[in-house]
Amino acid sequence: MPIRTCVGCRVRTVKSDLLRLVVIEGVIVPDPHGRLPGRGAHLHPDPACLELAERRRAFPRAFRLAGPLDTGVLRDRLAASAP
Repeated sequence: MPIRTCVGCRVRTVKSDLLRLVVIEGVIVPDPHGRLPGRGAHLHPDPACLELAERRRAFPRAFRLAGPLDTGVLRDRLAASAP
């Protein structure tokens, strides 16, 4: 199984346990099927990992993009899937 690192908590785990993310026009969007073009980053589907990634400013580094990125769509997706 492929191993990836969560950009939030920095824990290495199997790719299937993480949610792939891509940037489309400055907005971070989930890519559950792993088919969207562009550089991807991986995150546990947990709001705590999203908070860590934002606090550490990990998204611009992971995507190799300058400037702030919009996490609204991702935040809504994680809130909807949380128990």
